[in-house]
Amino acid sequence: MRMWIKDPIAILAEGAERGVVVEDGVIVELVASGKEPMLPVDRSFDASRHVIIPGLVNTHHHFFQTLTRAHPQAINKELFPWLNALYPIWARNVTPENFRLGTRLALTELLMSGCTAASDHHYLYPAGLESAMDIQAEEAMRVGVRMTLTRGSMNLSQKDGGLPPDAVVQDEDTILADCERVLSRYHDRSKGAMLQVALAPCAPFTVTKRLMRDSVTLAEKYDCRLHTHLGETLDEDAYCLEHFKCRPVDYLEECGWLNERVWLAHGIHFNDDEVRRLGHACVGVCHCPTSNMVLASGQCRTRELEAAGSPVGLGVDGSASNDNSNLIESVRHALMINRLTYDAASVTHFDAFRWATEGSARCLGRDDIGAIKVGRMADMAFYTLDELRFSGAGDPIAALVLCGAHAADRVMVGGDWKVEDGLPTGIDVASLRHEHGQAARRFLESL
Repeated sequence: MRMWIKDPIAILAEGAERGVVVEDGVIVELVASGKEPMLPVDRSFDASRHVIIPGLVNTHHHFFQTLTRAHPQAINKELFPWLNALYPIWARNVTPENFRLGTRLALTELLMSGCTAASDHHYLYPAGLESAMDIQAEEAMRVGVRMTLTRGSMNLSQKDGGLPPDAVVQDEDTILADCERVLSRYHDRSKGAMLQVALAPCAPFTVTKRLMRDSVTLAEKYDCRLHTHLGETLDEDAYCLEHFKCRPVDYLEECGWLNERVWLAHGIHFNDDEVRRLGHACVGVCHCPTSNMVLASGQCRTRELEAAGSPVGLGVDGSASNDNSNLIESVRHALMINRLTYDAASVTHFDAFRWATEGSARCLGRDDIGAIKVGRMADMAFYTLDELRFSGAGDPIAALVLCGAHAADRVMVGGDWKVEDGLPTGIDVASLRHEHGQAARRFLESL
């Protein structure tokens, strides 16, 4: 079936003023102003109420943390005290059942905001949660979002001088065996893949150098991406200097991680030389503006990183440090914090959209999503301008960011509608809210 998505208010693509033609889940034609599709179409969709952008791509998250949003033990804290407050609560309460609910809710919330592809950095493995990646694969297919299953890991606990409790870490052999299992089962390198896999030792203060190096070996064997937290706080700098006698980027290089397979979460506290080295190695950086502001972690050097050669993507980060899973909101936050960091003229809404689409796709190693172009997958988000917040807006694309869009009216993934009239297809939102709320209540009762 050839479908013409016809005559949008505006579309974030060059030469597509009259829309796009989709066939077999792929964008096959851009229809320019004054033109008609070159070949006959089977049907059309009237997009005259919609502003269309590429489906947003989330490159860093922690889905299970939806269960501890605005937790009274963790609010008003910076990263290390925040983690110390929440680790024991997570260790006691994250079960397969509520992990599934947390994953489903985060994916649904992302989808409703206009997100069509996501990566979740799951690193917490208390006893009984060994099937975490299988649960996430099932839920991603259920919701209909493309997903990079980011098999996180921690093997350095409090008894070893690390930050997490002993109960949530695994030994290296267990971690690597499961990484191979997950890669063998789910890592799909074909165009339009719904599931891919990345390996993600959590952070310098939660994993051993050996695990970092062995993860590189596996990534090369299976041709997958690598991900970790780095450069998020000054506390991390101090930890690396004390334990490794070097700064975090030096440690990354010692572990064999300065290469194009790698994308980093946060990437805030890099000096000029480190920015240059990261860019030269094409290491990606996921900018997490909302979380960085909530935890007062600092401001990512997005412009310098991009100029040096690093792909810059966007992530909402954990639902307990961001407190929601709304990527279009994070696009707005990215614009605002970067204007504060730089200036109002040189950071535009197009920059923020680029980070959330093509930049994020590059971080994940994908060239089949992230833009409305011929040959890309038909992943798009459709927004209306009917709310009061948009009244008077002159530039429809800029209005999505400046006026604060927060929910898509429609979302398409691979040519299929996954959100219609603001609601996800196949997901009972009211039931999900009730079940997830019941599970989250137990995290409060465990205080």
